[in-house]
Amino acid sequence: MRRLHRAALLFVAAAMPLTACAAGSGGTGQAGPAAAPGQGDAFTLTVWSNYSGREQDEVTKALESFKEKFPNADIRHEGSQDDDKITAGIRGGNPPDVAMSFTTDNIGQFCSSGSFQQLKPYVDRDGVDLGQIPDAVRSYTEYKGNRCAMPLLSDVYGLYYNKDMLAEAGLTAPPRTTAELLDFAKRTTKKAADGTIEVAGFLPTMLFYANRPPIWAPNFGAKWETPDGRSGLASPEWAAMLEFQKELVDFYGHENLERFRAGLGQEYSTDHAFHQKKIAMMIDGEYRTAFLRDQAPDVRFGTAPFPTIRPDLYGIGFTTGTIMGIPKGAKNPGAAWELIKHLSFDTGTIVDLANGIKNIPSTKAALADPRLEVDENFRTFIDLAVSGKLQGNPVTPIGDAHIKAIGDFATSWQAGKVPDLMAGLAEVDRQIDDQVAKSGK
Repeated sequence: MRRLHRAALLFVAAAMPLTACAAGSGGTGQAGPAAAPGQGDAFTLTVWSNYSGREQDEVTKALESFKEKFPNADIRHEGSQDDDKITAGIRGGNPPDVAMSFTTDNIGQFCSSGSFQQLKPYVDRDGVDLGQIPDAVRSYTEYKGNRCAMPLLSDVYGLYYNKDMLAEAGLTAPPRTTAELLDFAKRTTKKAADGTIEVAGFLPTMLFYANRPPIWAPNFGAKWETPDGRSGLASPEWAAMLEFQKELVDFYGHENLERFRAGLGQEYSTDHAFHQKKIAMMIDGEYRTAFLRDQAPDVRFGTAPFPTIRPDLYGIGFTTGTIMGIPKGAKNPGAAWELIKHLSFDTGTIVDLANGIKNIPSTKAALADPRLEVDENFRTFIDLAVSGKLQGNPVTPIGDAHIKAIGDFATSWQAGKVPDLMAGLAEVDRQIDDQVAKSGK
């Protein structure tokens, strides 16, 4: 399923010029919301998404349910459309009516550049209760009060563990603290006589699989900004996170770990390391339950909240999701909003789609709906979603540049190329603050 890091984001550089580009009938400067179509009106809506295969089919079913309200609507769903293609469509004056993005990294750029139209006029006109959406999900669909997107399901991240591997090491329950995770990882690791890694208890390599800074940060209490709004990476919490990872890297040996990692399968293939029993524990999203059921039914696994550096943080986690917006220049913004509103708040549609692609519903009503299919392992992520303790993506006007900066730094740190951790983090802060200042936003 979609992931903030799966989207291979080149969007930042491409999106920066959008403010002055792409005229169209649905521009961001509209005096008020575009009129909704009449129930019997015939109209066409083009929807672009990055879904493909089975998932695209399920989303198309959700789109078709809109015809229960507008029977004469013609909805054309074009899959495999990433952010670069959406950007090109806006710049060229030929965008879709509704754009679905797999990433929330760029919500600040979408909103501040005007590439997605403001939705607040529609929300106010229709009396939409945004309180139906969990706080963390609301936070990653707007920027500084500018709501330019709505959610289409969400992802929640937690711990996956191989029950048999933990039991073989004499462990009867998953780790709850990062200290336990470190211990459990060492105890479940298997090495050959020459030191080659055969099974890694936990793979700490940053930027591999779901090891991404925004996903890790909540578990260490790490914040992205200081109280005055500046980049806040040079903090004890970020340092503790990176030191934890480095301790595991050093346990394996960086070169040894890199050789092991190079032989592992791709994240969305049947050769995924957890599927192949090459790793005992990992951080991942709820969608992995469906992949394991379909691709590795012989793996006995459990799920739990990800371990935290302090016991009082346990149960915290990261959330992200697919977002929907009306691009600048959309030909039928009034009908586009009606479709987005339907997908965002129609409980039956949300539950059916969540069941179809095994993602987390993005409204409180759908999360509590008895029709939602929830097994023991999926329950972990539902409980996290309703906990009120989840955190969304950090939102800035520079897209994902700040995330990339700390990710690249973490990679260098793990490789032993950073002599002074706190000084290095302070330098990353400076780079991020400079980029934000240059953005003019």
